[in-house]
Amino acid sequence: MNMSQHAQKRSQQRGVPPLIVDLLLRFGSREHDRHGAEICYFDHQSKKRLHSYAGSLVEKISEQLDAYVVVAEGNVITVGKRFKRINNA
Repeated sequence: MNMSQHAQKRSQQRGVPPLIVDLLLRFGSREHDRHGAEICYFDHQSKKRLHSYAGSLVEKISEQLDAYVVVAEGNVITVGKRFKRINNA
């Protein structure tokens, strides 16, 4: 999946490594943001899927799992860290 220049810059500024972005896209839960994009993030179930895939690596990167990515039209448009719950609707 392509990352916009904005997403690349935000990923670097916010300390979200490309590995976490890739894991979010592969294993993260997705919610529509009601503006035409999807938010990918780790919740309990997606962490379980990740753990079954990566095993003990999850404990080593657990502090990085509070990240999220926003995807629109097949592109990652921004990256950030969650400070509050993502509301399911």
